[in-house]
Amino acid sequence: MSLSPFHLAIPVYDLPGARAFYGEVFGLQEGRSSAHWVDFNFYGHQLVIHEQPKTASQESVHSNPVDGHDVPVPHFGIILGWQEWEALAERLKSFGTEFVIEPYIRFKGQVGEQATMFLFDPCGNALEFKAFKDMSQLFAK
Repeated sequence: MSLSPFHLAIPVYDLPGARAFYGEVFGLQEGRSSAHWVDFNFYGHQLVIHEQPKTASQESVHSNPVDGHDVPVPHFGIILGWQEWEALAERLKSFGTEFVIEPYIRFKGQVGEQATMFLFDPCGNALEFKAFKDMSQLFAK
């Protein structure tokens, strides 16, 4: 399956802190920037952090129950290869990352079994990273 890169712009109220988080903790390559925004190569996609006052979703987290966990809404992320996901989980742990949902296997033994983890960036944007051992189950019911 061939995918087109997506473009996602998210609000951050602490541009230097968010820049360090995405650049240093995740090791993302920085692209163009200005005094108010920064582009990052987010696993082949364009993630832009834009300086903006704190939003309602950054002030107060909403969540929905999924597989016994409270999943923050809204959130975004990427689906990685299994080994890439494991390496990222270890990298995040090495930086002392506080997870909202610790890395674990969701729907274990069921259709759509996946590795997942949730965390917040320094500005309260929720991120999810997941992996499937069987990518054909990405949209399985």
